[in-house]
Amino acid sequence: MLTRIITGVSGIALAAFIIMQGGWIYAAFAIILSLLAWHEYAAAFSHAGQSTSYILGFLAVTLFGCCAWFGNSEGLIAGATISVLLVFAEAIFLHDRFAVDQACISIAGIFYVGFCFAHLILLRFIADAVVLTTPVGNMTLGCAFLWIMFLGTWSSDTFAYFIGSFLGKHKLCPTISPKKTIEGFIGGLIGTIVVVTSLGWFLSFPIFLMVALGASIAIVATIGDLAESVIKRYTGVKDSGRIIPGHGGVLDRFDSVMFTAPLVYYFIKFFGLVGV
Repeated sequence: MLTRIITGVSGIALAAFIIMQGGWIYAAFAIILSLLAWHEYAAAFSHAGQSTSYILGFLAVTLFGCCAWFGNSEGLIAGATISVLLVFAEAIFLHDRFAVDQACISIAGIFYVGFCFAHLILLRFIADAVVLTTPVGNMTLGCAFLWIMFLGTWSSDTFAYFIGSFLGKHKLCPTISPKKTIEGFIGGLIGTIVVVTSLGWFLSFPIFLMVALGASIAIVATIGDLAESVIKRYTGVKDSGRIIPGHGGVLDRFDSVMFTAPLVYYFIKFFGLVGV
């Protein structure tokens, strides 16, 4: 437990520094995390006897992150298209040891990891010219919403865990994640709404939209958590990795964030919050 706490506090401090620094430091760190996540994904399926297009996956995930950093949406689409073509080309030329189902697993992982982490970069640099004046200093719109996304996601996990531990009686999804309860989910939902709405009020964002965003983050964070649980249950691994002492792997720590980052990014776009 002590190792978990020390790692958690250190990780939060490092994350805060990198988020506030922004620029190439943030982009590079996000790309490194995405490559570690891809390695964990490939290793999990290797444990289940399924090969993946490992090298192509590394190249594709790196390309997605770079395109997001440079704001090149067309490059992102082109990279995704080429990745699919190359993986299936591998299935054709290496069909004796790389089957179609393995090609599909590879493509799913490339998109699951690559696109989700690319949105962590896209979100940080959205509307970089819009600077907000806050009681804790000036920050760009993307930086503010990145904090909302992270704090909202962590709130969802934290409230769900504690409420579920004390009040949980009804299983939410017992065949996938036996410890999750409906009471925990409701606690996470309410807690996230309160946290995100409070942050929205603090930053002078529309309160109604922040309530909706808080609810959406709680729901999508839970789906992201369960998505990784499905992968781990299918592949028979307990943790995605051991790189974070006491916390497992990158996928274990970022499974919810990988889903909430795209959610917040498109929420901003859809409701026109770029000009706030």
